[in-house]
Amino acid sequence: MTVLAGIGDEAGPGLAEQVAAIAALGWSAIELRSVDGVPFAALDEAAFDAVAATLAELGLRTVCVDSRIGDWSTSITGDFGRDLEELRVLAERCGRLGTRYVRVMSYPNDGLHDDEWEHRALRRMRELAARAEQADLVLLHENCAGWAGADAARAARMLEEADSPALRLLFDTGNGIAYGYRAADYLRPLVPHIAHVHVKDGFVGPEGPEWTLPGHGEADVAGCLALLTENGYQGALSIEPHLTLRPHESEGGTGTADGFIEAGRALEALLAPAGR
Repeated sequence: MTVLAGIGDEAGPGLAEQVAAIAALGWSAIELRSVDGVPFAALDEAAFDAVAATLAELGLRTVCVDSRIGDWSTSITGDFGRDLEELRVLAERCGRLGTRYVRVMSYPNDGLHDDEWEHRALRRMRELAARAEQADLVLLHENCAGWAGADAARAARMLEEADSPALRLLFDTGNGIAYGYRAADYLRPLVPHIAHVHVKDGFVGPEGPEWTLPGHGEADVAGCLALLTENGYQGALSIEPHLTLRPHESEGGTGTADGFIEAGRALEALLAPAGR
């Protein structure tokens, strides 16, 4: 059976709201990004201890931790030392949570020539992968912000350059809506390298992406899930509905349990016909 999970803060800012929504779905796994609006790696020790204790008490598995490394809030000219420190913190915390997976991206450009952006992004990803390998972590590069985010050939090049088992790919079914490509076209050549999946759906509205329940938009979520299954994908499916929480935006809102649970049920409905 496929492991079903969700990014907790999509259900609400507090951990209590997040785990309650997972419980309402009857699921046993969660993905962690922020708690009470604080990015996971930035939680103080007392707050992290409380998170770890709660998840252990409830028997909730952590499938992945979402870092800020290389994401939309950073740039290729930013302080790389901050990212290395975040990775160090996460190596300790992931060990306690029993997960090896850390979500990363590959650095938005900041006015550099494309060749220089490529050079710096690949160099950073090689260094991050080397350190992750030493820490027994696996970095999951998401098809989102950064040099390799929206181009399958670049993602394959990044993996080749890093040449490390500690760097694999995270595929988000809905990110093509925001970045202007067909999800299945991006996924198809990269399927063997996919280790984790985010599920969301949407369509392009008059003012940009608009998000909806899985299977109700134009991302061809069902087709992507079928392609993954046909190619033997065995990782988790983690919902990131974006129905009320949009982290990229300055006024991104907050997650709600109702929308999160509705998105979870929609995913289950997509999986039911195939018996996955």
